[in-house]
Amino acid sequence: MTRGFVVWFTGLSGAGKSTIATALQSELARRGRHAELLDGDEVRTHLSKGLGFSKEDRDTNIRRIGYVARLVARSGGVAITAAISPYRDVRDEVRGQTPNFVEVFARCPLDTLVERDVKGLYRKAIAGEIANFTGVSDPYEEPLRPEVTCDTSKESVGESVARVIDKLERLGHLPRQVPERLPSGDELQQLRAEARELPRLQVGQRELSDIFMLAAGALSPLDGFIGRDDYESVIEHGRLASGIPFTIPIVLRTEEVPSASRLALFCGDKPVGILSITDAYEAEHLREARAVYGTEDDAHPGVRVLKESGRWALAGDVVALARPGSGFPEFDLTPVQVREVKAQRGWQTMVGFQTRNPVHRAHEYLQKVALEIVDGLLLHPLVGETKSDDIPASVRMRCYEELLAGYFPADRALLATNPAWMRYAGPKEAVFHAIVRRNYGCTHFIVGRDHAGVGSYYDTYAAHRIFDGYKPGELGIEILRFEHTFYCPSCGGMASTRTCPHPKELHRTLSGTAVRKLLEGGSDLPVEFTRPEVARVLLEASKQEASA
Repeated sequence: MTRGFVVWFTGLSGAGKSTIATALQSELARRGRHAELLDGDEVRTHLSKGLGFSKEDRDTNIRRIGYVARLVARSGGVAITAAISPYRDVRDEVRGQTPNFVEVFARCPLDTLVERDVKGLYRKAIAGEIANFTGVSDPYEEPLRPEVTCDTSKESVGESVARVIDKLERLGHLPRQVPERLPSGDELQQLRAEARELPRLQVGQRELSDIFMLAAGALSPLDGFIGRDDYESVIEHGRLASGIPFTIPIVLRTEEVPSASRLALFCGDKPVGILSITDAYEAEHLREARAVYGTEDDAHPGVRVLKESGRWALAGDVVALARPGSGFPEFDLTPVQVREVKAQRGWQTMVGFQTRNPVHRAHEYLQKVALEIVDGLLLHPLVGETKSDDIPASVRMRCYEELLAGYFPADRALLATNPAWMRYAGPKEAVFHAIVRRNYGCTHFIVGRDHAGVGSYYDTYAAHRIFDGYKPGELGIEILRFEHTFYCPSCGGMASTRTCPHPKELHRTLSGTAVRKLLEGGSDLPVEFTRPEVARVLLEASKQEASA
């Protein structure tokens, strides 16, 4: 379950507590977190109706708000309170009873509050016409050690919200979200011109994918190629040096350490990035292979790529000067763009689905089961480099388009490309894929029995078990673990080992090898395996490949 927390706003009337709290609620919704706002005035109308403004009644009101906030957080939600809560002792009492309590002090000088007060209440209180008015005729005790202080006389609502979000990220209540750093227009042209004057390092398509994903915020909390301490921690513990989960080291490898501190990264004759080097260290191939892939076998495609790369790792911030192309630019959405679509459609929850293969009925079954419990589906196929015998991304994309057009509600599904390259790292890559989808705005992620596996290198369901090593809410995304699915004629449809009582001999599935043989022979794929529209795309592509 996702970890809940409480954001407790305190401050004088008119200081901006409710305004900031409402804006914070909207930002949390954009990030896929539902938040309940307990506004002081509304609580007085409903939960605390009949209470006066003596210290005893005020304390009772705050205890009631604290009780409801704890219930919300205990169930995995976010409670935002916006009440004056003038007395320090009862605030501290609520803090002591509430795990994951974050106090935000909305500070504002009295003269500014008087200027803002369109009802003139402060002037009346100062004139003695209103009794028990907090900050004038009744005390307000400022918090001594709030987690966040917002000076609302000097900073905008957006700046205050950013300050609160930053603290929530630092405390681990929210995953850190790296801002998008993708230059355009004149800035991009200037950087490309600069790149042509810098020392060059040639990179390939895999490195281009990493460069772009770092700059787009898809690999948050990383904002650059990792340094030695993070590398060692990822290899040994599957976490960054800070303790944040991250299972695959994102490094730029080279055969030699460059003498320059700033490098232009070129793919062929095209500048694709600029790297500001902060560290260079040896990254041992075999040790990394064992840690990430669980094997040193050269037959493993990820191990083979690793061993063919340089032994030195370069660390540092990178600026992306190009985007990897999928051939489907209308679907090449950045994390920011996907999150914007999610917000526009009003989805509070969104499930991500990873695939590098043509979509089939088992995939569709998992996606639709997930759609019964979430608002939207992000069908997010990986379009970076894969094994040479994998079906090309262009063919796979046409399959996804056919499936979504015919079998999914248009307002419940979104197709967007994932520019990552495939490492085939099994369980470690399952966690990596979940982190990436979280950065794209997913609140849930589907993991199958052999996620990102290849051959027999990983135990069945190892990709499920690895998530047992994380505390609830630690990854910032809910994992939906699905069993092996198949078509069962006795059930009359798709089923899994959890739902089908019939013998294994009746379960109809097709291996990738069997699919390729049918296509090579010009045969249609059975409807139990995939939809006819998808089968036609695959068959046409197979015929074109054979005639090429």
